[in-house]
Amino acid sequence: MLGWTIKEWQAAYRNGNTPAKLLADLLTSLPSPDPAWISLIDQTALDARLTQLVAQLQAVNGDLAHLPLYGVPFAVKDNIDVYGLATTAACPAFTYKPARNATVVQRLLDAGAIVIGKTNLDQFATGLVGVRSPYGIPANTINPEYVSGGSSSGSASVVARGIVPFSLGTDTAGSGRVPAGLNNIVGLKPTRGAFSNTGVVPACRTLDCVSVFATTNEDAVAVYDAAAALDIADGLSRAIPVDAKNKNLPAKPRFGIPAQPEFYGDALAEQAYSAAIKQLEAQGATCVPVDFSLFDEVAALLYDGPWVAERYAAIQAFASTHEADIHPVVRDIIFKSKNFSAADAFNGIYKLADLKRKADALLAQFDALVVPTAPTHYKISELEAEPVRLNSNLGKYTNFVNLLDWSALAVPAGMRADGLPFGITLIADAWQERALAMFAAQWHQGTGLKRGATGLTLAPSAPITNTAASIDMIRVAVVGAHLRGMPLNHELSSRAAQFVLSTTSADNYRLYALANTTPPKPGLVRSDSGAAIKLELWDMPSVTFGSFVAGVPAPLGIGTVTLADGSTVKGFICEPSGMDGARDITEFGGWAAYLASLNKTVKP
Repeated sequence: MLGWTIKEWQAAYRNGNTPAKLLADLLTSLPSPDPAWISLIDQTALDARLTQLVAQLQAVNGDLAHLPLYGVPFAVKDNIDVYGLATTAACPAFTYKPARNATVVQRLLDAGAIVIGKTNLDQFATGLVGVRSPYGIPANTINPEYVSGGSSSGSASVVARGIVPFSLGTDTAGSGRVPAGLNNIVGLKPTRGAFSNTGVVPACRTLDCVSVFATTNEDAVAVYDAAAALDIADGLSRAIPVDAKNKNLPAKPRFGIPAQPEFYGDALAEQAYSAAIKQLEAQGATCVPVDFSLFDEVAALLYDGPWVAERYAAIQAFASTHEADIHPVVRDIIFKSKNFSAADAFNGIYKLADLKRKADALLAQFDALVVPTAPTHYKISELEAEPVRLNSNLGKYTNFVNLLDWSALAVPAGMRADGLPFGITLIADAWQERALAMFAAQWHQGTGLKRGATGLTLAPSAPITNTAASIDMIRVAVVGAHLRGMPLNHELSSRAAQFVLSTTSADNYRLYALANTTPPKPGLVRSDSGAAIKLELWDMPSVTFGSFVAGVPAPLGIGTVTLADGSTVKGFICEPSGMDGARDITEFGGWAAYLASLNKTVKP
């Protein structure tokens, strides 16, 4: 199972293997000690998760198509919450036990995946090197004298070595891309807000992106499709625009490349990048040199400007009382925030807005930019001797991307003459990550590289398609027994419906508890004197929508419901005959609140 892709895990299950057997064997086989891991699940936790997985499979009538990550193990960077495992952010004094999974983790669990552990990182996700952790240094998986890259060092390591087919990292300044480039794997950095950050320890909350590591673009996209969704609990979460589903790079794209690429004296990296550009051109791409100095101005705002204060804000309460517990290099970086004022922050916002206008205009001339993922590769000893300047060098082509709200995908490009991996990164406007991955999949296949550090061949794969675009979805509003956690929710999940968000109706509805219904159900009725009623929105494939509607019993039906923002969706409504014996429960604002009131203990 070492080095298996998601498809290979799925094939193993189709051939009669079980998650219980394979995952127990996987946990038993893990080397110890291994600085890539901070914590691992035990057999008891695995058994509990397997019990949940059985229930999930039963809920979809055994159809694995509805659990696209069924039984697939993955790892999570230890600044992302996983229930049952402590979150440390690589700082023992900061450790806490989360009450629930991060939203992005929960979405992957809902797709059938299984977390096997939490991975090491540069403390508080501050660094691009992977050496700033009290839990040890995950070495580069190709040559252990060299850094793995950070801050998502452990997440990249366990994927490159084939322990898990994918992992979650985070990316603020390149932490989801640099480790990918230095370990011969794929790093997908989505648009800001595409993945929820609820349950993620922030570095710079306005810039942070949960990212995906995988050995193939196909696997990275499979994870993206399962994880990306609007999270109403995260004020910076965003819904994927409908038009993003159909975007692709042209067969012969036009790329912008640095007119004077910087490699900090690394001739082998320069040669590898030059070879990659020539290969792109041989495949039909047009590569146009452009002045990248604009991006240096943007990047300067991150660590030399007021955005460093956002890193301090993220851990201010802890830092004010635990300064000595913070890694000295991390502390020196974060505490630079004391040099900036609120006026500096606003001036930085204004400057970034002006620079973004120019950057967007430059990017509009191209289908994407193509840059070295990392301009050079340092030994661990070199980073420990000069930790700040060399770290900054590694971020030359990554630091500006999140500030500009762009998408990026790091993909292997070749092996340098010294045997170290070299990667390129495709950078495009927001919501282009899937289009970049589709192009990168073809590119990656043509390199002839092995998968990560596994030595396994990069097997031919079917072209990545946008499954979301190929399936016509109908948005449905539910108000009662079909809500999450309610007895009829399985009628949605069994039809591959996907939860979108919790919201409310317009303020001209009344809600009634219907009489003689099993299980108990409410009825939503439009009224001249009403209120906003809490509801959930679900996207259902049109091919299953008909059977869903056919199963709705009278006096309920599916009609048109107006939401608080004035938009309309299909949703549950009630016929007038349903009001016979019904109780008006509008005052509770929603079905869940009404049921909660019934369960309250009546005190004498």
